[in-house]
Amino acid sequence: MAEPIDPPLADAQLTAFVKAVREEPGPPARAVGAAELRRAQRLRAEVRPPGPEMAHVEDLTVGPAAVGARLYRPSAGDGPLVVFLHGGMWTIGDLESHDRACRRLAAGTGAAVLSVDFRRAPEHPWPAAVDDCVEAIRWAAAGGVAGTAGPIVVMGDSSGGNLAALACLRLRDEGGPLPAAQVLLYPNTDLTLSCPSTRSKATGWGLTTDDVAWGAEQWVPDPARRADPEVSPLHAVDLGGLPPAVVVTAEHDPLRDEGDAYAARLAAADVPVGHRREAGMVHGFLTLDTLSPAAAAAGERLFADVTDLLGGRHVR
Repeated sequence: MAEPIDPPLADAQLTAFVKAVREEPGPPARAVGAAELRRAQRLRAEVRPPGPEMAHVEDLTVGPAAVGARLYRPSAGDGPLVVFLHGGMWTIGDLESHDRACRRLAAGTGAAVLSVDFRRAPEHPWPAAVDDCVEAIRWAAAGGVAGTAGPIVVMGDSSGGNLAALACLRLRDEGGPLPAAQVLLYPNTDLTLSCPSTRSKATGWGLTTDDVAWGAEQWVPDPARRADPEVSPLHAVDLGGLPPAVVVTAEHDPLRDEGDAYAARLAAADVPVGHRREAGMVHGFLTLDTLSPAAAAAGERLFADVTDLLGGRHVR
């Protein structure tokens, strides 16, 4: 049974959204399947208001494996770059689902944004997505994005946050090049789903723990592998030597505790970390900005964090 909505969420609109989800939760992801989930997500993206206008938007392929990507430039002239890895339980999400979010990110930070269209499960299980994300970061670090100068930051939301963390770990272990910073927004860090919030926030808040479990099953079919640090960064023995991080979690999110725990582990390993738990907020708030002014404001706070990182300032 879901926890009561008491006190109310961050604003009335978010409270109404969660109440509506509780009244009509819809079928679970495992009953719908990846193909139908993707179709429904495409329809939602088509009716979403467009994001801010950009000076230039270009679809391209990156690296030797020709990974798909979309580049957003908020203005003419050189500037820093954010490599963005979208969420979607490793199975859904694409360039269109996060187009508005990437435009907001570029407009809010002044940085160019490279959104990576990595391969998804179940067609392409682990490690395909990590391979693609590492390749995109390497390509960007080698100067693949003309007209950018300054630091490169890698950022991901939800399962994209998992991929960002895993890419940083792999690049550290392989000798780089490491991004200047990593931004992890309500990230998956423990595919065993062992943290307390996976039980206390399992249903009734939008994302369900069972949906996350289904996504993890698609991406890592072998259950014995889900505690491997190569898929669950919270299980890594050593987090030292990783880039400075911003980790933002949401109060009413089954992934909350594993994100909080990863931030604490990074700090214990002497990695500079800015960590914030957004009060009264739910998973996925980055793409709920048209629904909730509070979600939009939480996104703006995140963009300010990214701006500080791009300026060489650690966020605490």
